[in-house]
Amino acid sequence: MASPQVPQNRGKLVKRIALAAVIALAAGYGLWQAMRVKPVAVLVATAEAGRVENTVANTRAGSVTACRRAKLAPPAGGRIAKLPVKEGMRVQPNALLLELWNDDLIARERVAREQLATARARVTEACQLAAIAASEAKRSRELREKGFTSEQLAERAASEAKSRSAACTSARTQVGEAAARIEAAQADTSRTVLRAPFAGIIAEVNGELGEYLTPSPPGIPTLPAIDLIDDSCLYVSAPIDEVDAARLKVGMSGRITLDAYRGRSFKGQVRRIAPYVLALEKQARTVEIEVEFDRPGDSQQLLVGYSADIEVVIEARDNVTRFPTPALMPGNRALVLTGPGLLEERRLEVGLSNWEYTEVRAGLAAGERVVTSLDREGVRAGARAVAEAKGAAAKK
Repeated sequence: MASPQVPQNRGKLVKRIALAAVIALAAGYGLWQAMRVKPVAVLVATAEAGRVENTVANTRAGSVTACRRAKLAPPAGGRIAKLPVKEGMRVQPNALLLELWNDDLIARERVAREQLATARARVTEACQLAAIAASEAKRSRELREKGFTSEQLAERAASEAKSRSAACTSARTQVGEAAARIEAAQADTSRTVLRAPFAGIIAEVNGELGEYLTPSPPGIPTLPAIDLIDDSCLYVSAPIDEVDAARLKVGMSGRITLDAYRGRSFKGQVRRIAPYVLALEKQARTVEIEVEFDRPGDSQQLLVGYSADIEVVIEARDNVTRFPTPALMPGNRALVLTGPGLLEERRLEVGLSNWEYTEVRAGLAAGERVVTSLDREGVRAGARAVAEAKGAAAKK
C-alpha cells in the first residue's frame, strides 16, 4: 500500500516547477523588453495638394538700389562758401546744393557784360557813320555824273563809305566776342555751383562751410561732396549663377525678401538682365539681374542699401501633390511612416522642385507622411518609428 505522503510531495514538485516557469517567463519578458529597440522619434510632413514652383535664386545677397543716384562734386576746387542742405533733406530739381567762393569769377562776368554794352555802343556809332558815308558817296557820284565835282572826290567818298562799312561789321563782330566772353565767364562760375539734377533726398554731405574742396585727381576716386538719391523709384540688384541666367527673361515674376522685414515678401518682376558675365576672383561667375517692385508703394518704406534676396519663378503648377523638399533623399527616394509604425522606403517620380516643396507624380499619395528628420540616428528603412510633435522638437 502506497504512502499517503507521495502525492503530497508530487504536488509540491509541480507547484515548484510552475513557479520556476513563471519566474523564467517573467525574466525572459523583462530581458526582451530591455533588449527591445525603442521606436525612433521622427519629424514627419503630410503630402498634400498645393502649388509648386521652379525658381532661381541669387547666389549672394543683393541690395536695394535707387533708380537714380548721383554722387556729386563741383568740377572746380575751392573754399565752400554756401552749403544750404543737410543730410536727410529733400530737394527739388535745380535746387542749390553747394557753392564755392567765386567772387572773382562773378566780377569777371560783370566786366564781360560791361564790355558787351560798350561793344554795342560802338556798333551804333560805327554803323551810323557808315550810313552817313554811304549817303555822301552816293551824293558824290550823282554830282560827278552832272559834272559838278571831280572824279577824285567821288572816289574818295566811295572809299570812305567802304571803310565805314567795314568798321560797322568789325564792331558787330566785337559784340559777338563780348557775348562769348560772358558765356565763358558764366561757364567758369557754374563750375563752382552745384545744383540738384533731379528731386531726391540728401544721403550724405562731405564738407563744411569754409573747408577747401578738392576735385578728384584722374583715376583716384574721392568722397562725393553731395550724395543725392531719388528714393521714389527703387529696385533690387542681385547676382544669379551663370548656369541659371540662360533660363531668365525680362518680365518674369518673382519675390523679394529682406532681412529687415523677416517673414514678409514683396512681389516683383525682372526689369533687366546684364548682357555680360561678371567674373570676380575666387567667386563663382554670375550675372547681375534687377527686379523691380510690382507696387511702387511697397518700396516707400525701404532704405537704399538694404540687403535683399530674390526668387524668380521659371515655371509653376497649381493643385499638385507635393511634400517638403528636405524629405527627398538621393535617387528620388523618401521614407514613409506607415500605419504600423514602420519606416518604408519609396522610390518616387518627381516633377517641379524648389528649396521648399517638390512635386510628386507617382510613389506617394496625398495624406501619407514622409520623414523630414533624415539626419537622426536610427532613421532607416524598416526601423520602427513614431511621429514627434514639432513643438517637442523645438523644446529639445
